[in-house]
Amino acid sequence: MSPNGGHAIGGYDAVSYFLDPEPRIGMPEFSYHWRGATWLFASEEHRELFQENPSRYAPVYGGWCAYGMAEGYAAESDPLAWTIHDEKLYLNWDAEVVEEWQSDLSRMLSRSEANWPTVKRALQDGTAEIYWHDDE
Repeated sequence: MSPNGGHAIGGYDAVSYFLDPEPRIGMPEFSYHWRGATWLFASEEHRELFQENPSRYAPVYGGWCAYGMAEGYAAESDPLAWTIHDEKLYLNWDAEVVEEWQSDLSRMLSRSEANWPTVKRALQDGTAEIYWHDDE
């Protein structure tokens, strides 16, 4: 189950988070299928970089909100609410949640890492508590 619909990260180029000043929308002509999702890229170069090492660029927790993971549930993420920490991409619910996430990052990371295996299992078996932006 993808937290952002039809395309991974809502169609944003995962590599652009690391190489460009701001994330960029990908294009269908530069797509790649990985782990059950279609990933779009802004250029052939970005697609090739991703193909060489997808785990380097893909968001942590399968793209689910990192703050939600720290709280023990899956929540949809906003591709524009992001943080790069230790060369990993973390997505969050919105800009306000990013601030909260970053204000106590070491504690949040510890909690989200501890919760991820349980939440991932619940997502796989269909029993996960999930929050969607449409439910607001």
